[in-house]
Amino acid sequence: MGTLAQTVLPFKLEATEEMLTANAGLALFGEFMRGLGLQRWLTQEMPHPGSGRGYQAESYVTPLALMLTGGGRSLEDLRTLKNDLALNTLLKQTTLPSTDAFGDWLRRTGAGQGLAGLDRINQRTVATRLRQSGITRHTLDCDASQIVAEKEAAHITYKGEQGYMPMIGHLAEAGVIIHDEFREGNIAPATQNLEFIKSCEACLPKGHVITNVRLDSAGYQSSIFNYLEDTGKTFAIGGRLDRPTQQVIADIPEASWKDYPDCALAETLHCMNETKQAFRLIVIRYKRQVELFDDAPKYHVIASNRVESTEATLVWYRQRGEVSEIRHQGIEDRLWHGTYALRAICSQCRFLSYWGYRTQFVCPVQALGVGRGLATPQGSDRALAFISFAGQAGTSCGCVGIEGGEISARVVSSYP
Repeated sequence: MGTLAQTVLPFKLEATEEMLTANAGLALFGEFMRGLGLQRWLTQEMPHPGSGRGYQAESYVTPLALMLTGGGRSLEDLRTLKNDLALNTLLKQTTLPSTDAFGDWLRRTGAGQGLAGLDRINQRTVATRLRQSGITRHTLDCDASQIVAEKEAAHITYKGEQGYMPMIGHLAEAGVIIHDEFREGNIAPATQNLEFIKSCEACLPKGHVITNVRLDSAGYQSSIFNYLEDTGKTFAIGGRLDRPTQQVIADIPEASWKDYPDCALAETLHCMNETKQAFRLIVIRYKRQVELFDDAPKYHVIASNRVESTEATLVWYRQRGEVSEIRHQGIEDRLWHGTYALRAICSQCRFLSYWGYRTQFVCPVQALGVGRGLATPQGSDRALAFISFAGQAGTSCGCVGIEGGEISARVVSSYP
């Protein structure tokens, strides 16, 4: 190590031949995957290479998961990971396939038996997380998430942008993605929602049940209402302001409205032509700034069968955004855009969907006792800052390194 010339500002510069990495936080994520037993599951569940010279599935899975967690968006970003000798030393990654080999493997996985193996690994991962949480009765939040893409094969979504519209099933209390379904951008969010709810239930481990369901207006369907009533689930579903609903709102007496600083609440009963039972219709009336041609109030409606006060149901429904949507909002920009863009190329391989989203960087970090506060609206920046700090690999280390054959980690300063 050599000391360079004195600088003007009060710090010194030194040159070193030690191996350094700018993504030392990924070592913690790699440690989590190993501790989870991912390597063993991949060996048991994934197809083996056709020859003795081929790479095992673990050689592809770990680098892809690390790349996506670190903010990568394309297969070419794997080159950065491959050239990070310090991080590869920490994670004991002796060889990494080329980017062309990654692409070929993804295509084979999407067209062969790899998806079935990944489904079984998905179930093992979710079962492990649920067993740790101790929760057996769950609230299911389902939502379609738009992923903007510049791929020629991507379709225009209902929002007018080119991309994809995957469906996501999230267990609110446990904080895990129980199921996801890849969908093209031109598929309406309301398509086959009942079937998706049933698929989420089928993915649950034995002894676990879904007791509550929260959906946006895409789930405002009589078949879903009837199924949830028949199976004894409570629900809160965003409604639609169609003509019958607007007429019901108009019939609410003014004395029934309860005013709050930002809105007014009222409640009535409503039904659809094919629903077996009537349901509560909670109406939120928002104050609207006077406009030139339209100064009518703005309404939002929620359909529910919960037995509680109007205010309690509204608070519970809004937790859908606070618990589920914000929790993965930060991950979405860094992972989903890259995963679904890649997956569209690689035979729509669900591998990238799963490892881009369901690894959920926040969960393993918090499970190890650090990174609290990453599931906040600013969680995306905080998680990325936790990943992107400098580390040294060698016999002695400043932040992350190998001491006595074991990985050790220490964060020098906390993120503000």
